[in-house]
Amino acid sequence: MTSLDGIRVLDLSRVLAGPWCTQTLADLGADVIKIERPGTGDDTRGWGPPFLKDATGASTQEAAYYLGTNRNKRSVTCDISLPKGQELIRSLVLNCDVFIENFKVGDMKRYGLDYESLKLVNPRLVYCSITGFGQTGPYKDFAGYDYAVQGIGGLMSITGERDDLGGGPQKVGVAVADLFTGMYACVGILAALRHAQSTGQGQYVDMALLDTQVAMLANLGANYLTDGQFTGKIPGRMGNAHQNIVPYQVFEVASTSAGERDFIILAIGNDRQFAKFCEVANETWHTDPRFSLNQNRVLHRETLVPALQSCLLTRTKSVWLTALEAAKVPCGAINNFAEVFQDPQVRERQMVQSWAHPHQPNLELVASPLKLSVTPVQQKNPPPLLGQHTVEVLRDLLRLSELEISQLQTDHVI
Repeated sequence: MTSLDGIRVLDLSRVLAGPWCTQTLADLGADVIKIERPGTGDDTRGWGPPFLKDATGASTQEAAYYLGTNRNKRSVTCDISLPKGQELIRSLVLNCDVFIENFKVGDMKRYGLDYESLKLVNPRLVYCSITGFGQTGPYKDFAGYDYAVQGIGGLMSITGERDDLGGGPQKVGVAVADLFTGMYACVGILAALRHAQSTGQGQYVDMALLDTQVAMLANLGANYLTDGQFTGKIPGRMGNAHQNIVPYQVFEVASTSAGERDFIILAIGNDRQFAKFCEVANETWHTDPRFSLNQNRVLHRETLVPALQSCLLTRTKSVWLTALEAAKVPCGAINNFAEVFQDPQVRERQMVQSWAHPHQPNLELVASPLKLSVTPVQQKNPPPLLGQHTVEVLRDLLRLSELEISQLQTDHVI
């Protein structure tokens, strides 16, 4: 049994934000039917290299990007630009609880697949739209991409090395606006589903990347609204340092190999931890009024941080990490991807799963981080081939005959 047994999702989204949302719903047990364009499918199927290798070692047409966002789904091809394709979608909506799309504002209405039209077909339907800027406002018709939204939404103004050290705007290494929007969309859909189950009334969920990016500013957004807009102090780039906590950043340590540099992270969140760090370091900074309290360490960071850096250069990474972890001082290594996926904690937590994919019997993919004790996430369908489940879904769900399915294929609807 899974948490979302009996919930069916019709997924007309592609690329990342929408598929990330529906992959989470699928992990939780929802039956996610991914609608894709005949012949080409989700854009990310071609976003390689790298591409999945088959049993002979030859590259397939399945890009790693696509594989990472579409597990546990079923793929159905349907051309929604055709009247017969639109009718097929409306028939599927009768059998679904959730509808999700990330087309430009107005596209779904043009196809007769907007919320106002589909709620007449299924009043209980939870309908989620994901766009760059939402369904309202002066930017609603603009194309919205994660990279641009990271800039417009302020994230790139606080990401990167400090300007006085030669820094400049820097995006995050993964598409965080897309990913966070997908997760917020999942939360909104689950809340709307509970309401629909209680009242029989569906609703419209309007998700925007920019809205999510602004929400993601978190404590820095609060800093500006409570102080900066009155004082003119605008948060800037701090590199690997924290705006409100010291020491909370990357420090270089003594290297064990000539020509190479080693680093560790110190993530000291309170005064007690700072005192413990000072004990490990054989220093007395915690007794200095300039540094004993975090608020004072923030004010005097330009004095403290260089002193910390000099101290940390006296020992190697392994020596520091062993001593700090024993003293329960928050710290960490900076791992590359090979080190991440070999990490014993990552392996123990089963964050890599093997899937029996048609092209590769032991396909390794990153797993869901959700750990539920009674209704664990499912590991049912590997990321589907394009249209892999078209006949299955139309036959079993819509009760179409072989002749009807064949005619749809002839008419290039599926």
